[in-house]
Amino acid sequence: MDVDEARAFVRTDPRATFLTYRADGSPQLSLVLAGVGEDGTILVSTRETAMKALNLRRDPRCSLLAFTENFYGPQVQIDGRAVVVPLPEAMDGLIDYYRRLSGEHPDWDDYRSAMARERRVLVRITPERAGPDRSG
Repeated sequence: MDVDEARAFVRTDPRATFLTYRADGSPQLSLVLAGVGEDGTILVSTRETAMKALNLRRDPRCSLLAFTENFYGPQVQIDGRAVVVPLPEAMDGLIDYYRRLSGEHPDWDDYRSAMARERRVLVRITPERAGPDRSG
């Protein structure tokens, strides 16, 4: 599977498990909703204090396993490197992320306030590899 096929999958099936690496090298997993940005990066919203954000600042390697609502149906793994974008720089990206996953917000001022209050950051993942290439 190429990266473009993986992006197409995430656009329609944003549920995912996100893997980052702890300081000792062991995996840390989180459930996330993923979007695909205009530039093809995979987008994830999280809090400044979340372990995934802390882990990525130390080690940008990550993997995302997106799956269908059916869970046992098709899935795609994307491996890449991430950048954590903090507020205030992240605000436009967080708005874009919301629009891609949920459409228009009924009150964008309230949304901006919530992002600041929750200390949200935007994780931008540059895909380097995608799969599976075979099943079995």
